[in-house]
Amino acid sequence: MDQPNWQFPYSSTRMPVFCRRGVATSQPLAAQAGLAVLQAGGNAVDAAIAAAITLTVVEPNMNGIGSDAFAILWDGQRLHGLNASGRSPAGWTPERFASHASMPTRGWEAVTVPGCVSAWVALSKRFGRLPFARLFQDALQHARAGFAVSPITAANWAVQAQELRAYPDFVRDFMPEGRTPQAGERFRLPGQAETLAEIAETGGESFYRGRLAGLIAAHARAGGGALSEADLASHTVDWVTPLSLDFHGHTLHEIPPSGQGISALITLGILRARPEFATLAPDSAASVHLQVEAMKLAFADVHAQVADPAHMRADAARWLEPDYLAAQAARIDPLRAQTFGPSEIARGGTVYLTACDDEGRMVSFIQSNYMGFGSGIVVPGTGISLQNRGAGFTLAADHPNRVGPNKRPYHTILPGFVTRHGQPLLSFGVMGAIMQPQGHAQMVIRMGLHGQNPQAACDAPRWQVDAQQNTDLEASFAPATVKTLRTMGHREPAAGSAFGFGGAQLMLRLPNGLYCAASDPRKDGQVAGD
Repeated sequence: MDQPNWQFPYSSTRMPVFCRRGVATSQPLAAQAGLAVLQAGGNAVDAAIAAAITLTVVEPNMNGIGSDAFAILWDGQRLHGLNASGRSPAGWTPERFASHASMPTRGWEAVTVPGCVSAWVALSKRFGRLPFARLFQDALQHARAGFAVSPITAANWAVQAQELRAYPDFVRDFMPEGRTPQAGERFRLPGQAETLAEIAETGGESFYRGRLAGLIAAHARAGGGALSEADLASHTVDWVTPLSLDFHGHTLHEIPPSGQGISALITLGILRARPEFATLAPDSAASVHLQVEAMKLAFADVHAQVADPAHMRADAARWLEPDYLAAQAARIDPLRAQTFGPSEIARGGTVYLTACDDEGRMVSFIQSNYMGFGSGIVVPGTGISLQNRGAGFTLAADHPNRVGPNKRPYHTILPGFVTRHGQPLLSFGVMGAIMQPQGHAQMVIRMGLHGQNPQAACDAPRWQVDAQQNTDLEASFAPATVKTLRTMGHREPAAGSAFGFGGAQLMLRLPNGLYCAASDPRKDGQVAGD
């Protein structure tokens, strides 16, 4: 990908943005908040944090102050990975959930320690340039004075409210007039404004060891939850070395488990071991078939074995070794879809943003409440909507991801990053639960193998494998391709079961040091740059 192809073969309402620095997010006001920080003398890390903080206000249906977060960033010389996801409460023994048939998805029994505030703090302290409090300026303005709700956000907000209206906490803050806001309507979050101001003033301390921590823990006790002051105070972030895999001269980097990012690496490794794959047109049935089958194989192992690293029985790096990848690739029938179980070889609601600056820093950042607004729990007077990441655990007694105390659950959110010849090339992500690693693989295939520019890769039709190994195809695929894939045995998911095809944000570094950025037309967002 020395120089992308500047043709645009897919129907789209957008063009890429060229800039010397910029921010791409799923909501325009957040992108503009990041750009304002760059123009105030901040760097890409400052811009990413400012955009992330603003997203908790202007896109609350996908994330909040009670989210988790991950990041991969290029500091100008090398890559760093950050896992700021929280762990389960100390009181979460398996016996606590003995009466449940599956992990709860709402309420206090789904809430683990929120990590995104710690991500903002850690990134700012280590790599930021501006004072931490300056990064809250736009978010505070929008929360206090109100912001105009964007169309896709308004529609998703209304859909979630059908279930969450049963939770008084949610209704109090996010349906204050007994309804959700309409597109273009001004919405205010005064409680959230005061909380963000306190986080800014205390450098995040209040959230984990101060007044806000006390309010969270007290509300948990009142509601029968196990989350305590001690759980919040013991939270720590981990700086990690991303896992990586080379794919036709482009190296994809992912955060290691307990996240699912390794499944994108496995998928590309399997496809790399099928020489014919590189000769196939990206939208052909033959190409999509191999991609889908490789993804099924990756998910079969990852869903069976990925957990908090302290509890995994397999070394994740083993999945990236050539012999494993070649053996998995040999399991694919080029003419017929299959259902795969785990191999024996390797045993032993989300927002994404990216920011880049004119000094070469590139940040890939993601934060999420998991299922939209999350648990339905909103701490009174604070605007803190708490994630439901505990739903990522399993109750299966023999599974490494079994629920337990002080443990990170299986995580779906992941930032992506691509280097070439050891230098930064692409900071990107594709939000959307199980879609995320699938979107990562599809972006790398389109841009790295076929040379598509970021906007074309973003606009292209996507496929998605669900948990039952059914294959959902976006409506923009050619009818002949869809027909061929169905003839090959690819099963369609049940009506209404698909999560959606995600939302991508991409920043590509060009040979001249400038950037080409793209924002997904499936979302409300934009690229803001200069």
